[in-house]
Amino acid sequence: MFDLPDGIATTPDPAGRVAAPVHHPQPEPPERSTLVDDMKRGLDAPICLTWELTYACNLACVHCLSSSGRRDPRELDLAGCRSVIDELRDLQVFYVNIGGGEPMVRRDFFDIVEYSTSNQVGVKFSTNGTHVDAAAARRLASMDYLDIQLSIDGADAATNDAVRGVGSFHSATAAMEHLADAGFGAFKISVVVTRHNVAQLDEFAALAERFGAQLRLTRLRPAGRGADSWHDLHPTSGQQRDLYRWLLDRPNVLTGDSFFHLSAYGEALPGLNLCGAGRVVCLIDPIGDVYACPFVIHPDFRAGNVGDAGGFTGVWRRSSLFESLREPSSPGACGSCGSYDACQGGCMAAKFFVGLELDDPDPECVHGAAEPLLAALAADRDALGPPRPTPDHSRPTRSGAIESVGAAGPTPVALGPRRP
Repeated sequence: MFDLPDGIATTPDPAGRVAAPVHHPQPEPPERSTLVDDMKRGLDAPICLTWELTYACNLACVHCLSSSGRRDPRELDLAGCRSVIDELRDLQVFYVNIGGGEPMVRRDFFDIVEYSTSNQVGVKFSTNGTHVDAAAARRLASMDYLDIQLSIDGADAATNDAVRGVGSFHSATAAMEHLADAGFGAFKISVVVTRHNVAQLDEFAALAERFGAQLRLTRLRPAGRGADSWHDLHPTSGQQRDLYRWLLDRPNVLTGDSFFHLSAYGEALPGLNLCGAGRVVCLIDPIGDVYACPFVIHPDFRAGNVGDAGGFTGVWRRSSLFESLREPSSPGACGSCGSYDACQGGCMAAKFFVGLELDDPDPECVHGAAEPLLAALAADRDALGPPRPTPDHSRPTRSGAIESVGAAGPTPVALGPRRP
């Protein structure tokens, strides 16, 4: 027999001669699944999840995605929090992103964080900095598997305090000083980009460099109190393009999955360019309810509760909501757009809370595809209006009104036929 390449054989004839080689086609190797494909189908455990420990907060930011202010008396106690952490450890969740509200207002905050990190579940927590004094900074600096994200929304007090409250810029920068003095290391400075601070991007970067911190930019979503402030605060189309160019030149600035809709301009931005809701991320709220992502705290996107049979694991792996989000989705109105592969149709939460369908274009579509739809919604006086974020934990004002939602308080959501 001759030595022939793999997949080729020879057949001798009756006289013993060797006939011409006969090719036996090899089966096509199965297509390899990409990481993005795996993420779209959902992972056995979330890469990370957001956990709001409390709705209590000493600030009243006008864009707060969870409408925080007042504590919910049903929030998980220390034992309940430890039980959740045990389950996350067993699932091998890499880290949990703790927020609120202001998580440091909980008296057992350090107990929760130390229990998590001692069980190899890393913690990144977001804070407004008002509770980070010198002593707290030293304690935080002594801990392992811990990252801190300090929130500001202006590079100066006037811009920041207009959104977050008088004195909040001073408190945040004082916390940065304490963490730097304590030798914490490279904490994060987190900024929600608005039309009023987008011109300060270079100043935010300089502030981060001053403290040896890392800058993280986040997209403003119309969730929580942001539903009422979004139209006034979200960047203009021109500002979005400027932001895109600025981010392309600064790949070390963190964005997570915030700005994947901007990739429709051309070159993809670093980060996860798809909606990870119910696929690779989710939210646990203070009472243990599990939602598809931090930006859709609404009954339509509640998947279950950590106290349900099967716990968090059962919710993550078997909830009908999460299973539906992991199914292949139609590009819908974006199907004919050449940018769909880059932006994946944009943010589900942003669409939902402005009243668009989930397969409509992103309300901030860089090609303007959503503008006629938004105009039609605004002109339709008979429409029910966009869904309201629920629940609302804003603190009552002296007049009895609820901050940012008007004197009538939060409006119950009545979903009509537009919602699947």
